[in-house]
Amino acid sequence: MALEITATTMTATAAGKVIATATHTDCGWHVTTCPRPVDRNTAITALMLAERLITHGENDPCAQDLRRELGRD
Repeated sequence: MALEITATTMTATAAGKVIATATHTDCGWHVTTCPRPVDRNTAITALMLAERLITHGENDPCAQDLRRELGRD
């Protein structure tokens, strides 16, 4: 996985393909996997979760912890 972070964008890639992105606006970070704007740390967590789900699946303990952290369990 690669997570690229700049001042206004974040991109998560796995196996050379973009799997999720985040864009910063005045309202916060808009992540392609989140229904509402979030803060910077939550955006990073959401991108990490997207990568973990693709590479390890739904039953991965780390993915389950990240889901709980995001309030998605």
